[in-house]
Parts: sequence; structure tokens; C-alpha cells
Amino acid sequence: MLRRSVLSLNMGLGDAYVKKVFDTVASKYDMMNDVLSLGMHRLWKCRLVGEYLRPQPGGKYLDVAGGTGDIAFRILDEVRAIEQRRQPVKLVPQETTVTVVDINERMVEAGSARAARTGYSAVDWVVASGEALPLEDGTFDGCTISFGIRNFSDRPKALREAHRVLRVGGVLCVLEFSKVDCPLLRVPYDLWSYGFIPQAGRLLADEESYRYLVDSIRAFPD
Repeated sequence: MLRRSVLSLNMGLGDAYVKKVFDTVASKYDMMNDVLSLGMHRLWKCRLVGEYLRPQPGGKYLDVAGGTGDIAFRILDEVRAIEQRRQPVKLVPQETTVTVVDINERMVEAGSARAARTGYSAVDWVVASGEALPLEDGTFDGCTISFGIRNFSDRPKALREAHRVLRVGGVLCVLEFSKVDCPLLRVPYDLWSYGFIPQAGRLLADEESYRYLVDSIRAFPD
């Protein structure tokens, strides 16, 4: 189900620019993460969900800035695997739900279309800002923000909103790119990020959007 929340008319230039970037890359967002991380984002997301979030059958989960649904689908896959391991024990089925919130409508449209194609029906799609979640207090057992926190103009506010909608004992998991610490990898990564990635962006969407994504990673504090 897709819902829309009225976006603030006071979005600053930075927010408007970020929205434009993700309008541009929405249809190729998951491929973009492959380019930025050399495919490693898939392993990182598996660890985020399986080792840190640890979703359980019957839980309610929130993915903020989760437009294409990649994390939401992984949460449901993880729960399905748990249920299959429990099959010998007869238990009453418990419905697990995931709510995806993203400020960018094109990202949400891409995710909801993907969910319809692949049969992920237990996902609620909401177009809204992570800094003003249109959700009730104490609703969710867990919340994830994957490769999104660096794009918020007010990160503390986004984190407070995530805390507000979590139940007591709920888990917040944030996954984000960071600077390369290993000196041996720093030069190759610089060549990759400032040389190859913008050129790949020119083929996939546009060079400017991909250059923003690289620069936003460099500017994000460790």
C-alpha cells in the first residue's frame, strides 16, 4: 500500500537538490550501490538485518529512506527463514510487517513496483520525510536507515524521530558508507570514486548525481 504525506514547503536548497539527485537515480538505485561498494553493500545489508536487527515473526519494522525496498525485503526473507526452521513446531502464524518511508516518490514507486513483481505484500509504503515521520509513538520493534542518514539536513532530528516511533527495547540500526582507513586502499578508492564512478554515472543516469553521492560520503563525519 502506498501513502503520501504532505512534504514541507520549507525544504531548503540542500533538500531540494538531494531530492533531484534521487529522482535521477531511482530506477537504477540498487545498481548504483553495487557501483559505489563493488557489490559489498549486499553483504553489509545481510549483516545489518541478520546480526544486528534480528527481526522476529510477528514484529513490526520500519525502514527509513528505504525507497527501493531492499532492506524491507531482506527483513521479510530473514523472518521467513526463521519460520521455516521452526516448521516442525506447530505455532500460530504471526504476521510480520515492514513500513518503508522515503521522501522521494520515485524511489517509493520503484520499490512498490518491485514488491508487486516479487510478491512482498507485507510492506506499507509511505512518502514522507524521515525528519517528520507521520507515524505513532512506540509503534515499531526495530528501525533501519541504510545509506540514508548522510542525506538528511537535520540528522539529530531524524534520529529522534526514529527513537520516538520505536517501542521500549526497540532496535535502531544505521548502515552508512565511511572513509577508507587503510592507507593501502585509500589511493585505489580515490581513483575508483573520482575516476570510474562519475563515468559510470554518466552511463547509468548522470555524472553530477553520482559525483554528489561520492562527495556526500567524503563529507559524512565518521
